[in-house]
Amino acid sequence: MSVQERKQRERAERERLIVATARELAEQQGWDAVTTRRLAERIEYSQPVLYSHFRGKREIIGAVALEGAAEMAVAVRAATSAANSPRERVAALARAYLDFAARNPAVYDALFQLDGGLAYAQEDTPEPLKDAFAALLESLGEVAGDGVHPGLFTEVFWASLHGLATLTRAGRLLPEDAAQRVGLLVDRLAVV
Repeated sequence: MSVQERKQRERAERERLIVATARELAEQQGWDAVTTRRLAERIEYSQPVLYSHFRGKREIIGAVALEGAAEMAVAVRAATSAANSPRERVAALARAYLDFAARNPAVYDALFQLDGGLAYAQEDTPEPLKDAFAALLESLGEVAGDGVHPGLFTEVFWASLHGLATLTRAGRLLPEDAAQRVGLLVDRLAVV
């Protein structure tokens, strides 16, 4: 291995450590607790080293969002792959999405609430974000209904899931009614 390859590998490992530490700190204490100073202390590197990877917190949030998008796509695809019918796929997708949001609140915030400097729904949207949307579209496109654009339907269904996730987390909806909400969403919105 050349010196250049070793340095690149070490740089990538440091970057993964920064992102993992930011994510852990955000999940434990919220995004307000994630500062470059605290991250530098936790990873035992100086702040200038941290800034050599990320220009600031915004870029770190973006990196966590991209990682989270990839994980969410995997979770949605895994959940829907075991389903036998369009209705089962849509219900599995909804449960997987809501479970992901509940289990990873800081990552969910990085994806959909905070400014990570990422472009959404544009040509320069990063691939992990496009793939997360594609994971939703794969199951939702088949139940959009006649004359309904599959992408537009996916956006509306996704917005409904986001509302459920956000309102439940804020204590505005009772968690014990989650299964009924998913059933209503699938039955009333999807043409299955």
